[in-house]
Amino acid sequence: MTELDVSIRRWEWRFVAVVSLCVLLVTSAPYAFASLTTPPEQQFVGFILNTSDHAQYLAWYKAFQTENLTSNHQTSEPNPPLFFNLLWWALGRFGRYTGLSYVVVYQVFRWAAGAFFLAMLYAFTALFMPSVFERRATFLLVALGSGLGWLLVVCKYAFRMADVPFPLDLYVAEGNSFLSVLGYPHFAEAAGLILAVIGLLLLGERRSQLRYAVFAGLVAFFLGWQHTYDLLIVWIVPTVYAGVLFVLTRRWPSYWFKAMVCVGLVSWPPALYSVLLTRLDPLWKQVLAQFANAGVYTPSPPHMLVLMGVPLLLALAQLGLFLRANWKGRHIAIWHEPDLFLGVWFVVGWALTYMPTDFQIHMINSWQVPVGLLAARWIFVVGAPALARRGFLRNSTLALALLVVVVSVPTNIYLWLWRFVDLSRYTYPYYLYRDEFTAMRWLEEAAPPGSIVLSAYDTGRYIPGISGQTAFLSHWAQTVDFYRKRDLVAQFFAEDTSDGFRQEMLREHGVGFVFFGPAEQSLGAYNPEQAKFLTRVFSSPRVRIYQVNLEPPPTQTLLLLWRTTQ
Repeated sequence: MTELDVSIRRWEWRFVAVVSLCVLLVTSAPYAFASLTTPPEQQFVGFILNTSDHAQYLAWYKAFQTENLTSNHQTSEPNPPLFFNLLWWALGRFGRYTGLSYVVVYQVFRWAAGAFFLAMLYAFTALFMPSVFERRATFLLVALGSGLGWLLVVCKYAFRMADVPFPLDLYVAEGNSFLSVLGYPHFAEAAGLILAVIGLLLLGERRSQLRYAVFAGLVAFFLGWQHTYDLLIVWIVPTVYAGVLFVLTRRWPSYWFKAMVCVGLVSWPPALYSVLLTRLDPLWKQVLAQFANAGVYTPSPPHMLVLMGVPLLLALAQLGLFLRANWKGRHIAIWHEPDLFLGVWFVVGWALTYMPTDFQIHMINSWQVPVGLLAARWIFVVGAPALARRGFLRNSTLALALLVVVVSVPTNIYLWLWRFVDLSRYTYPYYLYRDEFTAMRWLEEAAPPGSIVLSAYDTGRYIPGISGQTAFLSHWAQTVDFYRKRDLVAQFFAEDTSDGFRQEMLREHGVGFVFFGPAEQSLGAYNPEQAKFLTRVFSSPRVRIYQVNLEPPPTQTLLLLWRTTQ
């Protein structure tokens, strides 16, 4: 690669710190709004986006506060305690030793993850951009930019539609740095770790020092225990780049061969563990198979242009110009161009987003970086000089860079403003009634450990994370047979369902308690007070909890005994 000045001066970090602080303060505003304006009878759960998955993380956090291994408390099937996510184990321990509530711990993590990602983004940008102005402009483009989803919003209101057409083109967080910092901090942290791995490998190449590859392997090892699938990015992209170098130079890429061996040897354990967990454990195999329940896959290439917006269009233009110029032999040392690595990451990264797996969309995370860098290089190398030659603008570089940033921001402005609209409804899934919180706390204190609680989905998603008990219906993937159980819950609370069906259902699944609050009442007119097999054990103005009084079959007796001893 071309030797650029990769040193970052102290005053450059002041710029990064100011921008990061502004981003973190702005993204904190919806959380502050929800916390300060919550009606007295309700309680803000602490999340403003993707509440189903965040409730899953809350369940892990709750369990890891007291255990190193934990069962899946979001499904009624018996399953042994396992270890499966380092991030939420660490946060659980942090919360336990500091005594801070999860709402506070989550904000601490969100700020730390956002600051870490933005710092790594600027450091990575410095590997490719020689001037401070180019670094700053590229940094702002990737940190604040988004797609053309705002056009879909215009369509929604212009044609009075119920929702935007093609919602995924607007709401997907992977590939949107600002949205990740706003409500998906684990994505921001993972993207920062990906940049750290790749950046260390590039520094090792430039400085001919293999120790950087060892450091990269350690970071990848840490990444793998949180987001195992992200190892595909840090393994495949550098390996393909090494292959491209070999084809172009006809010389064996010694550094990259040794470096990737180091990374692979250090970081393979979490990958192997995840494979064995989802292949050998029957329950986790079913959980992985249910990722399709989300129905979220990588948008097709035309829709990807909407999702990623102007930066993707400019990146494609820059890549096309680079390939055309080198095809004609204008550059002798093609492999020394910084565009080469970015081009490989761009192409390979895009291909990874269409790999035939249910988690393919997660491969977009961090891809906004090569997209933004290539787009910025088009601005500085092609667009701005062309405008200057034609005398359109006195400072064409600054003007064009600002224009691209400005047209890339509106979608994020809409997504940010819409949080206030969504949160001002003061309803599920962002809020629970205080009575529901109190009832869940009662379950934690009074119910036997491992008790299975039947409830509606709106409350069931939070039961494991607040009470530590097991929910019958809780998560679209973690709850085995999710759709069947959702139908069973609806049938249970329907008025015309027979008590015989209800008793058989409770007995079959080992349910110990029935949670009955506003969410459950909205499913039907059933009144548990009349059931002889249910005994009220908790009561508040809005919520009642009933204990199931049924003689379980011998197998269920053994199951309950096993759960109690875990």
